[in-house]
Amino acid sequence: MNNSIPENERAIWILKNEGEKTLKELAQTLGVTTEGARFQLLKLSNDGYVKSESRAKGRGRPKQVWSLTKKGHSKFPDTHSELTLRLINKIKEHLGEDTLTELISSTGQDNQQHYRNAIPEEATLEEKVKKLAELRKEEGYMATYEQHGNGDYLLIENHCPICAAATICQGFCDTELNTFQSVLGPNTNVERVDHILAGARRCAYLIQEK
Repeated sequence: MNNSIPENERAIWILKNEGEKTLKELAQTLGVTTEGARFQLLKLSNDGYVKSESRAKGRGRPKQVWSLTKKGHSKFPDTHSELTLRLINKIKEHLGEDTLTELISSTGQDNQQHYRNAIPEEATLEEKVKKLAELRKEEGYMATYEQHGNGDYLLIENHCPICAAATICQGFCDTELNTFQSVLGPNTNVERVDHILAGARRCAYLIQEK
C-alpha cells in the first residue's frame, strides 16, 4: 500500500490496484471494521471518487461492489498529458502521420535497449517478467506480475501514465506490445488480454513460453 496516500483515501489506492471490491473485502484489506470502511466509501462517493452497484451472482442475495469513477482514476495522473497531446497534434499537422509513427517506433527501440540493459538475456522467464514489472512500476505504470500454475505469467499494469496520448495514437500501445515481445525473447509469446483503452480497468499481458 502506498504510504503517501492520505489515510482517508486508501480505498482509492486499493480499488485502483485490485479492482472492484465488496464492503467486507475492502474492510479486510484496509484493516478496519466494515463500519469504518463504509464511512470512507460514503465520503469518497460524495466526493465523486467511487461508486457502487448491486451485482447478482447465483441464487444468493445481490452483492454491492465498489469501484472507481472516472474522477477516481484521475487521482493517478496521466504524465504531462496536455503537453503530450499538443505535441502529437503538431507533429501530425506539420510533419505527417508517417513521421509520428517513425518517432514512436524510435522511442520503442530506445525502451527496448533500456530494458535489455537491465534484464540479463540468460535470466529465466520469471526473472525477466519480474524485472520488467519493476521497470514499468518505476515508470508509473503501477505494474506487478502473477505466476499461474501452468507456468504462464501475467504482467499487470494498473495505471497508464500515457493514456491520453495512447487514446489518440494507437501506435504507442502497439509499440509497447512489440517491446515486451522483443525483450522477453523469441521463445516467448506475449498477448494483451486486458486493455484500458478498450474499457478495462487495467492493461494485462499473458506471457507464455512457446
